[in-house]
Amino acid sequence: METAPYGELMQWWWLAPAVAAVSLALTALLRRYALRRRLLDVPNARSSHAAPTPRGGGLAIVASFVAALTVAGAAGLLPISLVGALALAGGIVAAVGFIDDHGHLAARWRLLAHFAAAAAALSILPEIPVPFGLSVPPAGAFLALLALGEVFYLVWTLNLYNFMDGIDGIAAVEAICVCLGGALVFLLGGAPLLAAAPLLLAAATAGFLRWNWPPARIFMGDAGSGFLGFTLGVLSLQAALLASAFFWSWTILLAVFISDASLTLARRARAGEKLHEAHSSHAYQHAARRWGHLRVTLATAAIDLFWLLPLALAVVLGWLHPAIATTTAYAPLLLLAWRLDAGTRKNG
Repeated sequence: METAPYGELMQWWWLAPAVAAVSLALTALLRRYALRRRLLDVPNARSSHAAPTPRGGGLAIVASFVAALTVAGAAGLLPISLVGALALAGGIVAAVGFIDDHGHLAARWRLLAHFAAAAAALSILPEIPVPFGLSVPPAGAFLALLALGEVFYLVWTLNLYNFMDGIDGIAAVEAICVCLGGALVFLLGGAPLLAAAPLLLAAATAGFLRWNWPPARIFMGDAGSGFLGFTLGVLSLQAALLASAFFWSWTILLAVFISDASLTLARRARAGEKLHEAHSSHAYQHAARRWGHLRVTLATAAIDLFWLLPLALAVVLGWLHPAIATTTAYAPLLLLAWRLDAGTRKNG
């Protein structure tokens, strides 16, 4: 894959603050819109907040990021296939979330749209990514099975982000940290062309975070959280087109959310709970009830930057085997989630 020179990338540095400013302004407008339309998340037994709060602010992330993607694609900073996968397929995810933010949409229709978006994204990418190193490229039935697995992977990253967007600031902070880490992985791994997309997504999310910082004045809503999860999933698969090490670096960066969401889902399924129903039994929600939203959000950022990012960089630089680094990243986080009673109702 071609890569743009670092100098060319730096010529477009102004895009990031411009995107953040647009996102900041759009979030303010969306907050007024939500208040006027009474689009409020009202606290209930499953909530982690105490006061009615406007929702749907994540649409500012979607709009500002997609606009920036278009500019970056036109300037040759990003592959047109990646721009299309994120803007078109991601737009489906955001549209479904926007509808759900305005009223209830049956889970089966949401899931159908999510699978359609995931399949569309994979069809737009130039080839089926191979997340693990193979001496012989996959073909035939194995390639079809791999593609199906990646569709499920995108649907899972999309929905786990919805699950993990439950306290002030955490989903936005996670996206910013993962994107900055992913951009650094691309830059140090010799693929500066692909650093533009995560940098622009981090900037768009940062503008929204100004309004979502604890105590939040507006929530992201399904339009924003679903789009973020989907986009991060697509970026990780795009990374796999370079080399498997890039993909594993991205999955390491996402370890906080993947660990908590996966363990919570598994324990709820074992308990026979309805998995599509709202709940507040994630590890981060139990932690927030003990220590508050701000501390848990800051702790998430610290884990991302000081634990997971060094491991991700070690993989892409060839200093650690992906299996060793991935195990080192996930094992303590799964243990922590278990100790925080992820997937149980013990702490409320």
